[in-house]
Amino acid sequence: MHKHFTEQVAIFFSVSKWIILSAAVGIIIGAIVTFFLKLLEYAEDSRSILPFNYYYILPFALVITVYIVKKFAPNAEGHGTEKVIEAVHKKSGKIDIAVIPVKLFATILTIFAGGSVGKEGPGAQIGAGVSSLISTQLNFSKEDRKKLVICGISAGFATVFGTPIAGAIFGVEVLIIGVILYDVLLPSFIAGFAAFTTAQLLGIKYTYFDLHFYQDVSLDLFLIVQVVIAGIFFGIISDIVVTTVSKISKLIKKIPLDPLLIAFLGGILLVLLAAIFGTQYLGLGMNTIKEVLGPFPLVTDTVPWYAFLAKTFFTSITLGVGGSGGIITPLFYIGATSGHLFGQMIGGDHVAMFAALGFVSVLSGSTNTPIAATIMAVELFGINIAHYAALSAVISFLITGHRSVYSSQLLAMKKSDMLSMKFGEEVDKADVILDDREIGRIKDLKTRLDMRKKMMKRKKNPKREKRF
Repeated sequence: MHKHFTEQVAIFFSVSKWIILSAAVGIIIGAIVTFFLKLLEYAEDSRSILPFNYYYILPFALVITVYIVKKFAPNAEGHGTEKVIEAVHKKSGKIDIAVIPVKLFATILTIFAGGSVGKEGPGAQIGAGVSSLISTQLNFSKEDRKKLVICGISAGFATVFGTPIAGAIFGVEVLIIGVILYDVLLPSFIAGFAAFTTAQLLGIKYTYFDLHFYQDVSLDLFLIVQVVIAGIFFGIISDIVVTTVSKISKLIKKIPLDPLLIAFLGGILLVLLAAIFGTQYLGLGMNTIKEVLGPFPLVTDTVPWYAFLAKTFFTSITLGVGGSGGIITPLFYIGATSGHLFGQMIGGDHVAMFAALGFVSVLSGSTNTPIAATIMAVELFGINIAHYAALSAVISFLITGHRSVYSSQLLAMKKSDMLSMKFGEEVDKADVILDDREIGRIKDLKTRLDMRKKMMKRKKNPKREKRF
């Protein structure tokens, strides 16, 4: 009885501690990220005051971004969330405070000039930076600091997208592939809700999509088969995105030129691409996302079939040459437009639904977060899409393989029993090979096939008997 009482008291104090702490941190992060979102909105609205096309300044904006990041906060480089994951795994969640103002300014400048990046990475990195600062000031242990930084990821994500539950799950699911950190689940939920509520009170308006009239909650076996095929399709798209972003980044790093010159030339390339393919692939691309998720997507003729490929290249180049911003908003664009294409190819009345499935399934496959993606589908599109979203998101997650846009994610599971790998390695460095048993089976099968071929050959060409 005494042991039971002691256990319950300890749990009560621990829960109380994290409720108070995560709520306070969520409110602070919600306010700061709201400030970032309002500045970003103001910057986008201010493009019209320029006497020329806003994206003409992209080469100069990228040069300024690269210079500021390299000089004042190198950890602010890239798409934000990746650096936070790396800090959690390698630095016990310690993040340089300079990241917050530098990331905020660099991202606003990049998006204002038309860089193809998102806003969630900076939101997560700002949230994690604030959490790290608070932990340092309060002399927290390494474990508590890591917990609070994870709360910061969740709070930043929830504030940017208005999805507090998905934000909380994303924060505890994105760090390790195959593991959910249950000990941080409650603080992440509370931080996400506190940040989301704070943002709403401060005037942030979120976009939600009512897809109810596209859904049929009755059992539709034909639609289920289509969703399975769509999940495989989105897994392939996710693999293309991860591979393209990685390959272009590595290719650009091999160019023997000054980083500032590379940024300038990259900006010029993006301007030329925009002149050829259009400006819809620049910036956040929210108008296109809203268009394919709108009530009459079948009459949409302004979104070409290659939109998801174009966005992939625009984003890869922007990030590769040093642009600052997140990658999840581009993933939403790529997923929604590829889903729109899939819906048009198969025909029928579910084009918007497949755009919505692509929206979350490419997120699932590219970031290895199927649970967060499924919950986001419910929060953004309604409960009626839940069963289809879960099916598509999980299939996409598996089909993508052991790859991710976040190269610092750790592997803690294998997506097929036929494969072998070392757990605990970063996904970018993991050596994924066929299991020895499967190699033996393949060799055995090959031997049998060879023997069968020889037997068939003998039957077709029997040896003539010798005559004496």
